Amino acid sequence: MSDFPAVVGALTSDAQTLASGFWLHPALILLVGALLLPLVPARLRPGWLLLVPLLTFARIFAMTKGTFGEVHFLQFTLVFGRVDALSTVFAYIMGLMCLLGSLYGMHVQRAVEHMAAWIYVAGSLGAIFAGDLVTLFLFWELMALSSVFLIWFRGRSESLGAGYRYLLVHMAGGVALLAGIMLHYHATGSMAFAAFDVKHPTTATYLIMIGFILNAAVPPLHAWLPDAYAEATFNGSVFLCAFTTKTAVYALCRGFAGMEILVVLGVIMALYGVVYAVLENDSRRLLAYHIVSQVGYMVAGVGLGTELAINGACAHAFAHILYKGLLFMGCGSVLHMTGKSKFTDLGGLYQKMPWTFVFTLIGGLSISAFPLFSGFVSKSMIVQAGFDDHKLWAAFGLMLASAGTFLHTGLKVPYFIWFGKNHCSKETWGRAAEPPWNMVAAMAITAVLCIFIGCYTPYLYRMLPHPVQFEPYTSYHVSETLQILLFTGLGFFLLLKKLEPEARISLDLDWPYRIGGRAFLWLAQKPIQFIDNGVGEIYRVGGLLPLMISARLSAAFDNRIVDGAVDGFAATFRQVGSRLRGAQRGALQESLTLAFGIAAVLILIFVLTF
Repeated sequence: MSDFPAVVGALTSDAQTLASGFWLHPALILLVGALLLPLVPARLRPGWLLLVPLLTFARIFAMTKGTFGEVHFLQFTLVFGRVDALSTVFAYIMGLMCLLGSLYGMHVQRAVEHMAAWIYVAGSLGAIFAGDLVTLFLFWELMALSSVFLIWFRGRSESLGAGYRYLLVHMAGGVALLAGIMLHYHATGSMAFAAFDVKHPTTATYLIMIGFILNAAVPPLHAWLPDAYAEATFNGSVFLCAFTTKTAVYALCRGFAGMEILVVLGVIMALYGVVYAVLENDSRRLLAYHIVSQVGYMVAGVGLGTELAINGACAHAFAHILYKGLLFMGCGSVLHMTGKSKFTDLGGLYQKMPWTFVFTLIGGLSISAFPLFSGFVSKSMIVQAGFDDHKLWAAFGLMLASAGTFLHTGLKVPYFIWFGKNHCSKETWGRAAEPPWNMVAAMAITAVLCIFIGCYTPYLYRMLPHPVQFEPYTSYHVSETLQILLFTGLGFFLLLKKLEPEARISLDLDWPYRIGGRAFLWLAQKPIQFIDNGVGEIYRVGGLLPLMISARLSAAFDNRIVDGAVDGFAATFRQVGSRLRGAQRGALQESLTLAFGIAAVLILIFVLTF
């Protein structure tokens, strides 16, 4: 008993050491919450759906800067918690959007849909806090594998096909990323996730960048985004629009700041998404194309690589998650209540869904960079960085894309859903109404944040990774922006008849692999199957049939000749044995007498013969 205090003291010391080394990853809260969700009683589930994201956001908000969660595995040092200014600003908005998205879909009864969404967000947070490439890759793939269910859960045949294409494309991107990581490790001996040498890029650098820009939906690797996001569930698209592309933007900021090819790709993205939005009839596909356009600003900012440009990319990612989430909430509410998302099936809904219209309009003004809204204070940083870096073509290209954004997302979406010609069927019109209270609350909170960020810039600017030396509200910038937007609005109403939606499908760069897939299927079912059948028949006739005949002959030879000889010898031997056994049945004297008699007869025969 004298050693008991010493043992207790040692155990207490070990426990304190373990506790001091423990770091609670925000992704772990979501993963545990997702696993426990099916066990929560139905009446308590709404509270659980808010509690888990709230705890996650609180954990992100309370984190201190530093490196945490180091694990030594084989020859690698895995870092699960690199907390700095860059990772914190992305994690902050990811956690906030998870809370808003969970509130928006709180009335959804299917627990697995919430589980998939939370695991998806956990993958995003894990990638953002990863300090090494192995950890980054694991969480990167977790995002792809979990998010595809948000597409499949809609239950349509189109959703099934879109989900498979989404998964195949992201698995291909994952293979490119993994190949780049292995080549990078072979060349440097390091798995640390830090800035790559963008001035002297290697094959490994390009492969890793391809893995990142595929998730960022950079053309020509972008068609998966409008294909999949338009087919997701009404609340699944709210999550999808926020996490995959913006996690890719974070990874580009971390590893590829100053990669000049990204400036070109970003400007192409900004203009490409706007052009395809002109052609779209489906409201959610239009919003998806504008994700491509808006992420183009961020990619261009990463390519510029200056402190102002990186700040602009981070700020715009922050603002984009909110206003794009708000837009998908508005169009998702229309889909949820009416079952329709195409402009040619809607119109005149301001009478039935006025609040949804107001919130969607706020999202449209925010994405269009209207003064006093969030996009104005973030997008302008990237444009100004282009002018400061003397890349005038990039800056003017991004300004042109901004005018197109207002034309379609700020004007086309609200007008043709809420004020355009009423194309609603009686069933659609009868179902139209404001969505459940939780959806309205989520839209209201998000709309307030879009306005708050646009009016009180220190809220966002203080979070950015570099000190901010930028003032968006100058008389020149405000007047310039208003002129562009107002002339765009005038052009919209003058060309209103030309912009009326049509029930058609726009071919994009998903067309080659769709047709290629059909061609591959035909090739597999027709020529290759014919050749396989022919080879099989040749093998059957020329190989298998002779083999069977020779097997039968061998069996006959074995049964009739070999087995016959062996069995005959055995039978003869058995008969002799039986007779000898019979000779052994008498007494000993009889046996000896018989033996001597036989011997005497043999001797007598021998004597008489010779």
